[in-house]
Amino acid sequence: MRHLNTINRHHLLSLMMLLLLMGTAAQATGQIVPDRLYYGVGQRVVVLVTTPENSIAEPTIKLHDARTLEVLASVPAADGRADLASLFPLLWTEKPEQVMLAQLYLDNRAHGAPLVLQPLVTPNTATRVDEGTLRVSEDDKAIVIFEDDRRSSLAAQGQPETEREVAFSGLRVYVEQEAVFKTSAGEIVFRLRPDAAPNTAYNFMHLVQGGFYTNIIFHRIVATLSDGRPFVIQVGDPSGTGSGGPGYMIDLEKSTLPHDFGVLSMARAADPNTNGSQVFVCLSKEGTSFLDGRYTSFTQAVSGADAILKIARVPVDVNDRPLDPPMIERAYLRDAPPISERVKPVTREDAGAFTPPEPDR
Repeated sequence: MRHLNTINRHHLLSLMMLLLLMGTAAQATGQIVPDRLYYGVGQRVVVLVTTPENSIAEPTIKLHDARTLEVLASVPAADGRADLASLFPLLWTEKPEQVMLAQLYLDNRAHGAPLVLQPLVTPNTATRVDEGTLRVSEDDKAIVIFEDDRRSSLAAQGQPETEREVAFSGLRVYVEQEAVFKTSAGEIVFRLRPDAAPNTAYNFMHLVQGGFYTNIIFHRIVATLSDGRPFVIQVGDPSGTGSGGPGYMIDLEKSTLPHDFGVLSMARAADPNTNGSQVFVCLSKEGTSFLDGRYTSFTQAVSGADAILKIARVPVDVNDRPLDPPMIERAYLRDAPPISERVKPVTREDAGAFTPPEPDR
């Protein structure tokens, strides 16, 4: 949280511009667009509801759990300004901790990208601790653990520990997005997963919207681990050395998205709270599942499996640096499809068999 607070001003400017751009598309397809990015607890959550021109369908807004897509509530709607807090009192009365989606329906058919409603809550921070005592440690053998898990483990050992206090201060509201990487190997489209890691997904949106991933190389390619399991391709350092970043860091965030083929996750140093802009694309579940809980996964590819494997096949030197580095030429955001039109994440089988290159010795 301490790192995020220092960058929210920059994020607000870029996201407000993004919201303005989205308003034009909403008029053609039907959509819900918020009038700002942040809403403090108890405030009106004002949005603009638009339906396609000449539509006679009855509009409805449904509130979904973003992870399970369970419908939490459903209310009639109309063209024009609406207050989601009045339509859905649970937004403030129940102090939800899970991310929700507000989706416009016309005659029970989803239209336009849904709104992401992210509760602003005290984060569950991670620290390095001694595995035996669970006390903070900088030892090389220290493990990374989230505060909730640390307190639960101490309580299980009979040591008195209070529950972590969680403050709820409002909502961050924006139109759900996809991120598109135009790479030298082809296009890769990622569906952002704010339900899995909301602050990390939001930070990534800010970087993409700001043009951070423009003409930036994949500086590290580990096609397979020593035992042959496919591993990762890594990008996100403008210097191309593996040491650069955006000039700030964000905390490790506990993610509910398992590492698997096509999943995008944050790279970091030994300190768990050194996440920034470097990310890696997983090449297999069997090679990356051990990263669950230790690295923050926050989005997954929905197209471009062939491009991912094409990058993974690039020859590298003994330090896993590509001899002819592939590149993200441009990255941009676009509105996500309606809930009912989502496509499944890619699999390694979508691009056929994978034979990693021999390292250049």
